[in-house]
Amino acid sequence: MPEQTLQQRQTSKYQLALAIGCLFALAISLFSPVYPKEQWLQHMPTVVGLLSLFLFSRTGYFSCTSATCIAVFLLMHIIGARWIYSYVPYDRWCDALFGRNLSNQFGWQRNHYDRLVHFAFGFLFTLPTAEAVKKLSGLNRWLALGAAFTVVAAVSAAYEILEWGLAVVAAPEFAERYNGQQGDYWDAQKDMALACLGSLLAVAGLSLARSILPTQRPLQAED
Repeated sequence: MPEQTLQQRQTSKYQLALAIGCLFALAISLFSPVYPKEQWLQHMPTVVGLLSLFLFSRTGYFSCTSATCIAVFLLMHIIGARWIYSYVPYDRWCDALFGRNLSNQFGWQRNHYDRLVHFAFGFLFTLPTAEAVKKLSGLNRWLALGAAFTVVAAVSAAYEILEWGLAVVAAPEFAERYNGQQGDYWDAQKDMALACLGSLLAVAGLSLARSILPTQRPLQAED
C-alpha cells in the first residue's frame, strides 16, 4: 500500500508538472500577440485542455503516457495559435537550424502546420480516449480502441462543422484567418482525413503495445 501511494504521488507530481509547463508556454505565447483577437479565440480549447490536465493530475484518472500525449498536443496547439496556424514560421526555423526551407524543398504552396496538428490530434488523443472509454464502459481493449477511433473522428468532424459555422456568421476576413483554409476548398476533408489517419496509426501501435512495451500497459483488460 505505501508503494502504491508513493507511485500515485509521483504520477500526480509528473502530471501536475506537465500542466504547469503548458500553462507557462501559454503565458509566453500571449506576450505581444501578433493576432490578438484570433489567438484568444483559438485558446478556448486550450483552456479546457489545461483545466482537464490540472484536474486529472489530482485524481490520477489518466496514465502518465496519456497525460503526456495531451500535453504534447496542447503545446503544438499553443504554437499554432500564436501564429493562427497559417503563419507558423517553420520555414524560418528550418532555415536557421538546417539551412533548408521546407516549402522550397517539397514545393509546398501553403503553410502545412495545421495539417500536422490535425494528424497529431488523431495520433495523440487515441490513447487518452481509449483509457476513458474503458474506464467508463468496461469495454475490453479492442473495443475501447475502436471506440476511441470513432470518438476522434467524430470530434474532428464536429470541429470542422464549428469552423463552418464561424465562417457563416463572422466577417469573411476574420473567419479566413481563424479557419486557415488558405484557399483550399477541400481543407476540412483533408483535416478530418489526417486526424483519422493519425488515430488509425495510434490504434495499430497500441494493438502491439503489449509485445513492444510489456511493462507499460495503459489499457489492461481481459481479452
